[in-house]
Amino acid sequence: MTDASSHGPHSSGDRSSFGFRDVDAREKVKMVRGVFDSVASNYDVMNDLMSVGVHRVWKDIAAAKLNPRPGETILDVAGGTGDMARRYSKMARAAQERRGGADASVIVLDYNVEMILAGVAKGGEPEMSWSVGDAMNLPLPDASVDAYSISFGIRNVAHIDKALAEARRVLKPGGRFLCLEFSRPTAGPVRKLYDAWSFHAIPRIGGWVAKDRDSYQYLVESIRRFPDQAAFKTLIEEAGFKRVSVTNLSGGIAAIHHGWAI
Repeated sequence: MTDASSHGPHSSGDRSSFGFRDVDAREKVKMVRGVFDSVASNYDVMNDLMSVGVHRVWKDIAAAKLNPRPGETILDVAGGTGDMARRYSKMARAAQERRGGADASVIVLDYNVEMILAGVAKGGEPEMSWSVGDAMNLPLPDASVDAYSISFGIRNVAHIDKALAEARRVLKPGGRFLCLEFSRPTAGPVRKLYDAWSFHAIPRIGGWVAKDRDSYQYLVESIRRFPDQAAFKTLIEEAGFKRVSVTNLSGGIAAIHHGWAI
């Protein structure tokens, strides 16, 4: 989720943001793990609450933008319960049925074991595999994947620049990078309405539904501390990606950043 006009502690030193607080980067890793341990069983409900259900449409648009193909290795980082990976698998298989080719391989990687277990319990697709790993230190060799995606996850890493560098490292030449994340609404009235909803309603509803107001408060604050569309685009370019584009969704409440490893 997004909203911050500067790179701030996300990308420098040993400090990182945890909601509106700055903490030791190593401590943030533990704190974020605690948040997702807490919300894993209600993760899909959480996404519905935070996007009023529209996240499903955003994910469909992002998956179409990535354009999975037969025979590709696709890495879905912070893949959580596998929402995006299921989309990628089905799209690659549909393309395979139309024109042939090898099976795709879709790797779901998440730092949080509870999230992976929740995803496995939901069931997967034949193309999918599950792995626990760190976005800032990916357990894959250089130039080993055709496409990299991260959806609603990069704002939770301790250092965004390190995660982007790892994305660039594991992508093959010509590989595709895609990030779907909450972002900064482009129109003032939309921003005010969204701020009112997110700051006042979401933590309260999270307390009612998931019995965990604090985790939802963090998730809302993490949106505000994340770089806005232009600042994040610059970070992606600084990581070595080319032809970086931004697609705003729902007036900029979310955005797709797409780039190429060329």
